Amino acid sequence: MGIPGAGGWTVETLHDEYAQALREDRVLYDSETDHQRLRVFENAKFGRVLTLDGVVQTTEGDEFMYHEMLAHVPILAHGAARRVLIVGGGDGGMAREVLRHESVEHCTMVEIDAGVVDFSKEYLPALSNGVFDDPRLDLVIADGAAFMAERHQPFDVIIVDSTDPIGPGEVLFTDSFYGHASRLLTPDGILVTQNGVPFMQPDELRGTMRAFKTLFPDRGCYLTHVPSYAGGPMALGWGAMSDKARKVSAEVLAERFAAARLTTRYYTPEVHRAAFALPAYVAALLE
Repeated sequence: MGIPGAGGWTVETLHDEYAQALREDRVLYDSETDHQRLRVFENAKFGRVLTLDGVVQTTEGDEFMYHEMLAHVPILAHGAARRVLIVGGGDGGMAREVLRHESVEHCTMVEIDAGVVDFSKEYLPALSNGVFDDPRLDLVIADGAAFMAERHQPFDVIIVDSTDPIGPGEVLFTDSFYGHASRLLTPDGILVTQNGVPFMQPDELRGTMRAFKTLFPDRGCYLTHVPSYAGGPMALGWGAMSDKARKVSAEVLAERFAAARLTTRYYTPEVHRAAFALPAYVAALLE
């Protein structure tokens, strides 16, 4: 929820007790699709900002903190990911990071709203950085939950780059959805999810972990910091079909990172390992 353009500011009121405001230096896009209201505006600190129904989804300034951690952690932890599925991620930022790995042979991206993809290409081109032209990317415009229920071909890594569990994103947080995701993973496969800011949204992580307990031999979460997702560090859910990936040493991660020849602004092998060290209030939500 939000108040777009109130006095030259977007005031995001996602939380009942707390709000954040971003100054709108210039509005570039404002339109409603069948599913949601899309807006893009410029802010001197964050660059171009995308909001859906008044809630910040991504900004040019800090998107790397989110996309790098949700993509590189599972891929480098797995070590041999060839097939990756992204659910959501219509701005292209997640696919961009996934396909920076030359070892990834195929990436399927399922986005419910073609409008998000179309306007992101035009108004947020830096996020996708040409990835929609990569022949390894298969863009599917469909409901993510329905796609998962009907799909049978497995994936090494599944990334759920969803909005919060409101409106179209709600079905991506259900036990049924996670059950289908676990079914589609290879024996050493990994599922990672966007699980909000635990200090402000504890039920998101708590609900996901409840479902993960019955589905994944190894489950938990790790953290990243994204300034425009206000209220504390952000939780990224982790569900793996084996415990191999979580046990990978810092030395092996460093070798894989070097071999991948990635240039990153947030992710490092050391940050990867440290991200799984949780504050007590977050760890309590996993129980």
